[in-house]
Amino acid sequence: QQVERTPDAVALIFGEQRLTYSQLNQQANALAYRLIDHGVGPDGLVGIALDRSLEMVVGLLAILKAGGAYVPLDPEYPSDRLAYMIQDSNITLLLSQRAVLDTLPVPANVRTLCLDEPAPDTYASNNPAVCLDPQNLAYVIYTSGSTGKPKGAANRHCALVNRLCWMQQAYGLTAQDTVLQKTPFSFDVSVWEFFWPLMTGARLAIAKPGDHRDPARLVELISQHQVTTLHFVPSMLQVFLADAQVSRCSGLQRIVCSGEALSVDAQRQVFAKLPNARLYNLYGPTEAAIDVTHWTCREEARSSVPIGQPIANLSTWVLNAELTLVPPGVIGELYLGGEGLARGYHQRPALTAERFVASPYAKGERLYRTGDLARQRPDGVIEYVGRIDHQVKIRGLRIELGEIEARLHEQPEVRDA
Repeated sequence: QQVERTPDAVALIFGEQRLTYSQLNQQANALAYRLIDHGVGPDGLVGIALDRSLEMVVGLLAILKAGGAYVPLDPEYPSDRLAYMIQDSNITLLLSQRAVLDTLPVPANVRTLCLDEPAPDTYASNNPAVCLDPQNLAYVIYTSGSTGKPKGAANRHCALVNRLCWMQQAYGLTAQDTVLQKTPFSFDVSVWEFFWPLMTGARLAIAKPGDHRDPARLVELISQHQVTTLHFVPSMLQVFLADAQVSRCSGLQRIVCSGEALSVDAQRQVFAKLPNARLYNLYGPTEAAIDVTHWTCREEARSSVPIGQPIANLSTWVLNAELTLVPPGVIGELYLGGEGLARGYHQRPALTAERFVASPYAKGERLYRTGDLARQRPDGVIEYVGRIDHQVKIRGLRIELGEIEARLHEQPEVRDA
């Protein structure tokens, strides 16, 4: 629909390269038909392992247009982890780039397509007529697992559409906006970075590989492409704010934070150094389509920044061990309900049943156990307190300490000791 509205507007920017909405759509459509010829259809998982590039966005759109669900495989991950994810996801097709593919542990039964090599020009460029159900999968993103093996959170189209429509309703991108895509695509924040601007007629500027770690480079990109909207994990936000040139980014209008607790100090620095920008604190696990609560940051005399209240069609519950609501101000475990929940963990029925439980408050509905401790203020605003288990966050990435323990126990020196 957006392509029909603004076919000649710039959709993608990568270095000096540009693609209009029409060009992006035609390339994604042609690749989608190619994928359909390879047997891709509803609920079919397709691996994608690329460095950030125009091809990455074309590939993601093509998988969805073919009806499939994408499985991001970060080329920076260790080879044995990638091998496990390829095997566990049961993908039979992998999209990549030649230089990346040469480094990947791809088994013989997985076919590969290199998106930076010439493609046949025999495929149509009109929109494929694929019938999808809202319950069909859009993507499967792997997160750290306490058993030593990562687990794939399988997310549905209806949950993702709900999340993206809420974001547009709340923060309202226009054709004048540019969103910076800098989050590694194995982290679910990238999902809204890719699709929100392309649904709303804004421009998507793609950071080059490695740029997301370099504050000086980010300042340059924000200035060069007139970026108005971007995401930071709070720890990286603090590094960015420490750059001497950060005040050059006066065109920033929206800074979205999630992935870790946002400190009051970081909030204060944003207000002081980037007074034109609004700061939003979002919270949510990969198992619930990116984010489930939101908070617009403001000057308050508080010791922590809240995670706020539920987004549209989501519900939050602070419960005790008996799944009973605790009173305001009392710490309990945060449970999530509503439209955003994942279908479950890919090929892990026991773990799915353990974490996605029957709701005692709505017949036939499920609640997701986050493992996060929280308390609800009398006004309904939720404050994050910590973890109920041994999971930690490193630059926004979930790390289960059990996974590290399992790896250590594989080492002969540790086992023998």
